[in-house]
Amino acid sequence: MTYRGPKAYIHTDRLKQNLRNIQRHACDRNLICAVKADGYGHGASIIANSIKNEPGVSFAVFTFEEALELRNENIQNDILIFSRFQKERIQSSLDLNLTLNVSSIQDLKTLISFYHRHQSVPKFHVKFDTGMTRLGIDIEDAAIIYELISKEDGVEPEGIYSHFSTADEGDLSYAELQLNQFKSVIQLGQKSGIKFKEIHFTNSGALLNIPDAFYTSIRVGMLLYGAAPSDEVSMDIDVEPVMSFCGPIVNIRRVKAGTPVSYGGVYITEKDTYIAVIQTGFADGLPRQWFENGIVGYKGQTFKIAGRICMDQFMVDFGDILPVEGEEVLLFGKKDANELPVETIANEIGTTTYVLLTAIHGRTERIII
Repeated sequence: MTYRGPKAYIHTDRLKQNLRNIQRHACDRNLICAVKADGYGHGASIIANSIKNEPGVSFAVFTFEEALELRNENIQNDILIFSRFQKERIQSSLDLNLTLNVSSIQDLKTLISFYHRHQSVPKFHVKFDTGMTRLGIDIEDAAIIYELISKEDGVEPEGIYSHFSTADEGDLSYAELQLNQFKSVIQLGQKSGIKFKEIHFTNSGALLNIPDAFYTSIRVGMLLYGAAPSDEVSMDIDVEPVMSFCGPIVNIRRVKAGTPVSYGGVYITEKDTYIAVIQTGFADGLPRQWFENGIVGYKGQTFKIAGRICMDQFMVDFGDILPVEGEEVLLFGKKDANELPVETIANEIGTTTYVLLTAIHGRTERIII
C-alpha cells in the first residue's frame, strides 16, 4: 500500500552538484559537511552515503549517537563531534575513529589523564570561543592550553576552530573582530610549536561573506542543502534545493461561497470553490503560522492555503481547478513544474531556513531521487 502522508524527496544529484560548486568556490579546500540534526532534516545516512566518496569530504555531527549512526552505516570518513564530549565515551570514540571537540581546560585535562592510562587518545580539535559565548575555550586561556599540550607528546590536536555568530549578516564588524581573535590564537599556537593539520572557521555564511576566513577546511551546512543561510548574504554560489517537501491530496469537495474553513473559521471562501484536504500538518514540520499568506504548488501553479494548518492536515483553495485525489502538492522545494523556495516561507513568517528544514521528521517518508 502506498503511504498517504508527507514525503521528502531527496535529490542526490543536486546534492553532489551543490558540493562541487561549493568546493570550486572554496578553491578545492576540504569540506566538513554538517549532517547533524538528521542531516538538517534530509536524513543523515542518505546525505552521507551520497557524498562519502567525493574527494575532500568529511562529516560533522553534534552528538556521539549521531556519529555512531554513521559508523553503523559504514561511513568511514572522518567525523567531528561538535558537542562537549562525555568522559565515558572517550574509549568508544577512539575505537570508532571519531574526532572529539575540546572546548575547555578540563576537557584537555581529561584527555591527558586518559592518555596516561591508555597511551592513546582519540583525534580532537581545540575550539576557541571568539565571541559566540557558547562552547569554546576563552582566548585568555590559550597560553594555558598550549602549555598543557606542549608537555604531552602523545596528546596533540589535529585541528583548531571557532564559530562565527554574525557571518551571515550584513554588518560584519563583529565577525571581523572574531576573525582577528582567531588569527591571534592560531599564531600563539604556532609560536608554541603546535602544528594544526586542520584549521577551520568558515561556515555557510562566511563562505559567502568573508573570504578572509578561508583556512584549510570549510564547514558547510545549509548551503550544501541548497538554501541560503540568511537573507542578508548574496548567493554567489549556484545551489539547488536538495529536499522537495510534498503532501498528498486525500479529499476534495466543492463548497459554496461564504463557507468557513478550518479551526476558528478565519478563512471564508469568497466564491464557490474546490477545497482539497492535504494529509500533512504542523506535526510533520509545516509551520502553522504559514497559513496567513501561505501557498502550495500544483502542476506549475500556486494555490492558497485555506485556514489554519492543523496537526495532521490542512486545506487548500483550488478555485475552479479540480485537482486529482492521490496526487501531491509541493510545500517547499523544487520538483516537476513546481518551485517554492524554503527561504520564501522563512522570510514570510519570520523564522530561518534552519528551523524549517530541521522540523521535517516523524511521519515524513524520505524518498531518494
